[in-house]
Amino acid sequence: MKLTKTTYLSLGSNQGNSLENLQNAICQIADSIGKIVRISSVYKTSAWGFKNDDFLNICMEVSTNLNPKNLWYKILEIESSLGRIRTENTNYQARTMDIDVLLFEDEIILSKQLTVPHTKMLTRNFVLIPLTEIAPNVIHPIEKKSISSCLQNTKDINGVKKTDLKLVRPLSLDEKYNYIAIEGNIGAGKTTLSNMIGNEFNARLVLERFAENPFLPKFYEDKDRYAFPLEMSFLADRYQQLSDDLAQFDLFKNLIVSDYYIFKSLIFSQITLQKDEFNLYRRMFDVMYKEITKPDLYIYLYQNTERLLENIKKRGREYEKNIQADYLDKIHKGYFNFVKSQQDLNTLIIDVSDMDFVKNKSDYTTILKKIKAI
Repeated sequence: MKLTKTTYLSLGSNQGNSLENLQNAICQIADSIGKIVRISSVYKTSAWGFKNDDFLNICMEVSTNLNPKNLWYKILEIESSLGRIRTENTNYQARTMDIDVLLFEDEIILSKQLTVPHTKMLTRNFVLIPLTEIAPNVIHPIEKKSISSCLQNTKDINGVKKTDLKLVRPLSLDEKYNYIAIEGNIGAGKTTLSNMIGNEFNARLVLERFAENPFLPKFYEDKDRYAFPLEMSFLADRYQQLSDDLAQFDLFKNLIVSDYYIFKSLIFSQITLQKDEFNLYRRMFDVMYKEITKPDLYIYLYQNTERLLENIKKRGREYEKNIQADYLDKIHKGYFNFVKSQQDLNTLIIDVSDMDFVKNKSDYTTILKKIKAI
């Protein structure tokens, strides 16, 4: 689990479509910095320290697992993407986007890149007024006073006007969903992705206990003999695990992420079982399936068969060494048939064949964006 910290940011824009600039910045902050907890109203203020068009200003509270240095680098990237060009000119200038770190927990930071608390925040109404709206009782770590008290004591006489303009706060993954099931073929990376999301969003993980199944190694040695006991043991274990884990309520973990969904039992059994065995199996499955909570989002990670075989070889499980391409192709087909048949299941298929979401942060970010967009 990654530890998250609270930071307060000030955003301002007076070039181009300022409201759109603010919204774009908010979305990028949600994607690359952390969960946006609160956003103030939009305030209009005269250009501070120079003559130009009025600014639109907001403050926001963000929960992030970035350290201050990496936070600052992300802010520079966001400003640059929105057209901000930083120069060595220290005079006040018009800008498409200006993002300042006001506070980072109760830390006092003095570095070449970043000074926190922001040295000028207590002299600016366009910062203190929106910040007081969302964090009146937060204590300034140097002044040892609440933000609302700091506002009362400021000497800034410049007017700040609250507007009726609206901005949208993006919902984080743990606000949007209660239960996400991540599926995929053998070696697709479903457990890895589940762990990554669970770690980042402090989710409760429900991971398949395949390593504890005594029939699995035997199945890969003699499929005909051990297919039925293997599938029955998996079904029983998955049913018990999902029934128990999904019934529990964790006060500190609102999101549940699972690396399987019980329907995979039917997909694999269709491939491995004889017709009469499957008919019996299906009767038992249908009874159990009615009792299982359905996920808010079902994700299928598609990875081409060549990559799957490479991944299986890399992880080096002895009992998987004889898995053939045609077996994986049958599993692919079974999953796609399942997805087509489940009209009431909120489904997202993500092609990860050309991704490495473990080593490449941008690939992982792309996946999260796809999930949030559903």
